[in-house]
Amino acid sequence: MSNQIQQNRPQAHGEYRPIEDYGVIGNGHTVALISSSGSIDWLCFHRFDSPSLFARILDPGRGGYWSVTTKGAFESSHRYQEETNILETTLRCAGGTVVLRDFMDIASIARLRRLPAPGRIVRIAECTDGKVGVVSRCQPRPNYARTHPEFALYGDQVTFGGYTLTGPTAWQVDDADASLTCRITLRAGETTAFTLATEDDATLPQRTPADALKVTTDYWRKWSSACTYRGPYRDIVIRNALTLKMMTYEPSGAIVAAPTTSLPETFGGERNWDYRFTWIRDASLTLYALLLAGYLDNEQPFFDWLVRTVKLKGTGISILYPIIPEGRIAETVLDNFRGYRDSRPVRIGNQAAVQEQLDVYGEVMGAIQFAWRIGKYDPTPLWGTMRQMLDWVTRHWHDRDSGLWEVRGGVRHFVYSKAMMWFALDCGIEIAEGMRLSGDIKTWRRERDLIHEEVLDKGWSDDLGAFKQSYEDENLDAANLRLPLINFVGGDDPRMLSTIDATLEHLVVDGLCYRYIDAPEGVTGKEGSFVVCTTWLINALIRAGRTGEAHRMFQNLLARASPLGLYAEEIQPATGAHMGNFPQSFSQIGIINAAVSLAHAGQVGTVSPHHAAAADAAGHGGGGKRTG
Repeated sequence: MSNQIQQNRPQAHGEYRPIEDYGVIGNGHTVALISSSGSIDWLCFHRFDSPSLFARILDPGRGGYWSVTTKGAFESSHRYQEETNILETTLRCAGGTVVLRDFMDIASIARLRRLPAPGRIVRIAECTDGKVGVVSRCQPRPNYARTHPEFALYGDQVTFGGYTLTGPTAWQVDDADASLTCRITLRAGETTAFTLATEDDATLPQRTPADALKVTTDYWRKWSSACTYRGPYRDIVIRNALTLKMMTYEPSGAIVAAPTTSLPETFGGERNWDYRFTWIRDASLTLYALLLAGYLDNEQPFFDWLVRTVKLKGTGISILYPIIPEGRIAETVLDNFRGYRDSRPVRIGNQAAVQEQLDVYGEVMGAIQFAWRIGKYDPTPLWGTMRQMLDWVTRHWHDRDSGLWEVRGGVRHFVYSKAMMWFALDCGIEIAEGMRLSGDIKTWRRERDLIHEEVLDKGWSDDLGAFKQSYEDENLDAANLRLPLINFVGGDDPRMLSTIDATLEHLVVDGLCYRYIDAPEGVTGKEGSFVVCTTWLINALIRAGRTGEAHRMFQNLLARASPLGLYAEEIQPATGAHMGNFPQSFSQIGIINAAVSLAHAGQVGTVSPHHAAAADAAGHGGGGKRTG
């Protein structure tokens, strides 16, 4: 999938590209979204949560972009270089062909791990045949297009607002639209480069673009090679793992849910949210997925971040955090942007930070338990916080919450939240007994069993023939497909089999699973199917012994990936359009989990024996999506 090619054409002014048209490059501090025609249409420099410098994806007229194209009409296609996050775009025009290699220079990451992030984007253009005019056009629009850029020209360099742009020839300024243009003609075998650096990075010794390409290529391929999955889906597992790696903020270990904001779940609607933060749920399950795929030496930064950041308060733990302590979470609206396909409002910050979502305790404990089980983490330094969390769960599992979907239509007794609090206690008991750590194990065990009894009593619906969304509502919810994955019920339990069948009948369209119907959301608009819900269904089918159905559903889901093998949060079954923020960590997590689960079930590929045993024992496979 990482080498799949998509035919394309130049982008017209005022036109929105499909979300699935984009590729991403990153350096552990931020990412850029690049269209298949070679235009960077989203970039927050120098962190994920920094104000945007380019945001054409949210407003083709005002957002700003940086393109490298050929002079005149061209066709284009793109792919990732094998087992890297280097994006290769091929531009074909009447005069010949140019190959554009885009990447973020990874060379300085190791030595700058604990410092504020500098960054450098390198764009190398190589003419492979003929004679081609290459044009780079840059329209910087700093601070979410609220700041007018002021340019200072120094020949082939331009500075503006803390950034330095370089090219092979002098840049020309168009004052009418505050844009920069650089032109050069290349013949077959000739290469040139364009770079954009933050002010701090520009002061550091720089490798040549060619040397930076080699170092960055070697870095990503060395990291990719740790994958222990073997089989026909290995390249897909690696592509998803590489994407998750790009969404990890290297200086702290925090993991963002997605690198974008306000890409809509309903085109033209209000379901537009900012995901450039660390949800405890997302981060825990990203860690799980990377460990499951074999990336076993990268968990410590996240646990270090967890210890520093997650402080138990009287109201429990927060569900999301900024990637740095001083980061801004308060939700506001950018009125100056049209929004993707006129989907408003465009939000920065996220109101869900004030919600209570009780399932997060299970997600955190599950990730820690899994890392401990496979011998990759000693939870002793975190045990004081973990013990407080477990005690808090015993006192508060009766509470209502907003659920993992973060509905804005009122709190409920969500079945999934209750089950995940059961899971938190179950994991905590095992760790405490296995390591002989202090804690009120007797109370934890008693409350764990009470939760189980209550959910089986109040969480089942005879009318639905399935576990229901909440005690209050007779609605199906795809989140309950995860109950056998956390070993709350057996995969072949009659109640679970009935829940699977009800889900297939009422929530699945063209092999893609919706999260629920008729829920108390508090927002308007019809959303698409959820990638992660489809992967939960795949895993539930595997647990039910229906691996043939699971395999067919997985193949259908893979066919719905972007041409580069990436996934947004949702997919519209009828059109195949991707919807929501992109790329979305839950979606990538789900693909990895499904591929490894199929291998463990003997359907495809192989995994190492200790991973298979740990995955089977941990039973922790998924992620969830939020409404806001």
